[in-house]
Amino acid sequence: MPAASTSTAAAVLTLLSRCRSLAAVKQLHARFLYGSNRPFPYNHFLSKLLSLSSPSSSATATAAANAASDYALLLLSSHPAPTAFSYNVVLRFFASSRPDTSLGLFLRMLRAGIRPDAYTFPFLLLAAARSPAPALARSAHALLEKLGLRDHDHTVHSLITMYSYLGEPLAARRVFDGIPHRDVVSWNSMIKAYERAGMMAEVEGMFRSMVAEGVVAPNGVTVAVVLTACRDAGNLVLGRWVEEWVRSAGMEVDSLIGSALVGMYENCGEMAEARRVFDGTRNKDVVAWNAMITGYAQNGMSNEAIALFHSMREVGLRPDKITLVGVLSSCAAVGALELGAELDRYASIRGLYSNVYVGTALVDMYAKCGDLDKAIQVFRNMPCKNEASWNALICGLAFNGRGHDAIQQFELMKNEIGLQPDDITFIGVLSACVHAGLFEYGRRLFNSLTSVFKIIPKIEHYSCMVDLLARSGNLEEAWDFAEKIPSKADAVMLGALLAACRKCKNVEVGERVISKIMELEPSNSWNYVVSSKIYATSDRMDDSARMIGLMRERGVSKTPGCSWVEVKGKVLEFYASHEPQHGAEDMYQLMDILVDEMRLEGYVPNLDLV
Repeated sequence: MPAASTSTAAAVLTLLSRCRSLAAVKQLHARFLYGSNRPFPYNHFLSKLLSLSSPSSSATATAAANAASDYALLLLSSHPAPTAFSYNVVLRFFASSRPDTSLGLFLRMLRAGIRPDAYTFPFLLLAAARSPAPALARSAHALLEKLGLRDHDHTVHSLITMYSYLGEPLAARRVFDGIPHRDVVSWNSMIKAYERAGMMAEVEGMFRSMVAEGVVAPNGVTVAVVLTACRDAGNLVLGRWVEEWVRSAGMEVDSLIGSALVGMYENCGEMAEARRVFDGTRNKDVVAWNAMITGYAQNGMSNEAIALFHSMREVGLRPDKITLVGVLSSCAAVGALELGAELDRYASIRGLYSNVYVGTALVDMYAKCGDLDKAIQVFRNMPCKNEASWNALICGLAFNGRGHDAIQQFELMKNEIGLQPDDITFIGVLSACVHAGLFEYGRRLFNSLTSVFKIIPKIEHYSCMVDLLARSGNLEEAWDFAEKIPSKADAVMLGALLAACRKCKNVEVGERVISKIMELEPSNSWNYVVSSKIYATSDRMDDSARMIGLMRERGVSKTPGCSWVEVKGKVLEFYASHEPQHGAEDMYQLMDILVDEMRLEGYVPNLDLV
């Protein structure tokens, strides 16, 4: 190539590297075609276009990425003499994001008489696994054997991964056993295949064999995969052994291994051990912080999750969508509306607002904190909603006493294409029927669970029906219904029935419930107190006193009332007590003023419900 042509081509490639948008690439494309007789650098433009197609959480950025991807396909179609490299560039990108497109491109490649090479098959096998296309996957396996490309490391690793995705771990094992010289990636691929299939014994056997043979040393990925399997299976014994091996092997507990250990201990209920590992992890990244925050949130330790989130921000790390979901669920649990609203603003600024999981967590947080108008606003602004999103709104409305609104949303959900109400949806809707007093609607809905929606009723659905029957005054029917439940009535269900007996002053059914609930929850003070009041309202004072005496005899103490108040982003717990707590004297004075104002307005507390 002449020097002038070479310098011009170099200039074009320099300009291409500076393009930051599809419009800029198109402009350069047009300029090149208009003012040059030189061959067009298709491969360079393809690579650039696909670099602009990276997935994004922003709806606008996603649309731009899709447009760049479509333009790349048009460019490939216009290529007068595409090579295997040209196809490989595009196959690589679409293998994960649009596997069907990759499979179509591969067939077009074969029809064009272009011979696949060792770089083609890993992307093809991934696409065949993601599609999924078992028949094409086996055909691709046969073709690479025929072309003599099976012995390439990337290809055999992709074969193992492909069979793993297709749910065929035995086929993956046959590929693994046929590898003459296995490296750490081979072992990791096979262990991951067993882990994905839930074959815990095989995961353990592979890891112990790898350690015992000593030919290939496990790396951080190996350890992380094994610990993930331990987490999912709740295998604390093996998890501890793996940690001991890591330390004895002199491996550094970095963010990868640390996050896996934290997740394993958390899922096994060992929160103190999880925090010990977290504190000892070096160079913690966002993933490690997320693992600990999410673990706290999922184990009901909401205050600890929020406190750790504040620490995360203090060290300068930027929260991502997983962080937000974990912290928002904690805000919902303790009513930290101020922090939740702050995270809402942060999500909007960072382009995370359109993420369906963040949006759903925001709806749930606002609903549980009592700001239903904001919950509805967030829900309506979500560009994409799934079943969990609808459930968060329906349950939020139901549990806040807006039963009719919840049912209205349920009717709208049923008309959404591609959405199917699940068991959680019906817990929310049946609860809405309880709060709205819609007895007949609730009964019809419950009877349609299996016949129409193919859902097997769970204990929560039965509890809602018992509550609905009891609140409508049908206590005998509620008792009979509870007696016939296949999985047997639980304490929550009987508690609702007991409360209804107290409200209706029905001692006859109440005594049956008392007998049953005392067997299930002998240490719950609420059962004794309510039972005593049921007897007292029927002038059976001896029986009322007997329940309180039985409570003392069994050493059951009354659980104090608890409230949460958010002060400057920190949630404080207040228990029923005569002693001031948290040094919040100003708050107690304000409460006294509010109580006096309520009395002046004529409010008289109903002590019968205490």
